[in-house]
Amino acid sequence: MSIQNLHTRDPFAEADAAGIQARPVHIRLQQRNGGRTITTVQGLSSGYDLKKVVRCCKKEFACNGTLLESPEYGQVIQLQGDQRLKIHQWLTKMQLASSDQLKVCGL
Repeated sequence: MSIQNLHTRDPFAEADAAGIQARPVHIRLQQRNGGRTITTVQGLSSGYDLKKVVRCCKKEFACNGTLLESPEYGQVIQLQGDQRLKIHQWLTKMQLASSDQLKVCGL
């Protein structure tokens, strides 16, 4: 009997070289009702599986999140709370975008 869950798996292994980030990624904080905030990330390349990105962010930051489709902005990631610094560090660590491509608004 062998344990199958011990093998590590890269969730972004399916991303091809064409998915390299070319445009800036905007990270913003939006104020919601009741004093709650959400962090939005827009402009990530469509070469990445953004559903997997959201799933990894939710697990990494211990927050809830979703992927929205906007006709004006394309696919937008929403995360609960102020996650601006964490998502900036995580995107550079995972090499999904370089630090000069990330535009953090409000800091």
